This record gives sequence, C-alpha cells and structure tokens, in this order.
Amino acid sequence: MINFNYRPESYFNGTGPNTLICKLSYPESQWGEEISIYANILDGEYYFEAVDFYGNEINLNPEKCNQPLTLQELIFMIETMDVDPKSAQGNIELTLSGIPVAESMLYNHLEAYFAEKRKTFGMI
Repeated sequence: MINFNYRPESYFNGTGPNTLICKLSYPESQWGEEISIYANILDGEYYFEAVDFYGNEINLNPEKCNQPLTLQELIFMIETMDVDPKSAQGNIELTLSGIPVAESMLYNHLEAYFAEKRKTFGMI
C-alpha cells in the first residue's frame, strides 16, 4: 500500500546545498526524455527546480516550501509540471503529457505509483 502522506525528514545529508529528489524518464518520447527534480535550500526554505536536456524553464507547483514535500505533494508537482509554449524546446509539452517512469532515493513509493499508473493506461 502506498503511503501518500510519507514525508522524508530531510532532503539533505550534509554533503551539499542541493539534492536530487527524483528522476523522471519518458520512454515513449522519441528521444527518451529525462527530467530531474532538485531541491535547494536557501534561508531555511526548499526551492525546487526541474532540469531537462534542453534547458527548458519548467514550472513547478509548489516552487518552494518550508519542509520536505509529502509523496502526494510530489506527485502533484510532477503531474502539473508545465512550460511556456512560446519558449519550449524539444517538444517538451508532448513529453510532459506522458506518464513517466520515476526513480527516487527519497520517496520509495514514487516508482510504484507511476508504474501502476502506466500499467492502468496500457503502457506496460
């Protein structure tokens, strides 16, 4: 059973000011797109950033918060990512409309959630 209320105690282990929260792969994309979501800390707040190969400005909701996200909040962030169509590169809008294969060292059930969703939509 997936615990949607799971929240890691921290994103950081003392090795640096930012950390990889999750990596998203989109195998149906022509180029096998990947997006990585990072957390950075500044003045006690977590700031989130999504990075792809093309350097698109990917909008995240929330952009920042004062504690680590719950699994449910992270899923919402992933499922609502978007870009400005005027500046989008590499067909990112189509990629974001897909269902990713997710990996995360911090959120153990993230992979299972998206695997089940892909299975439901016949992608597995």
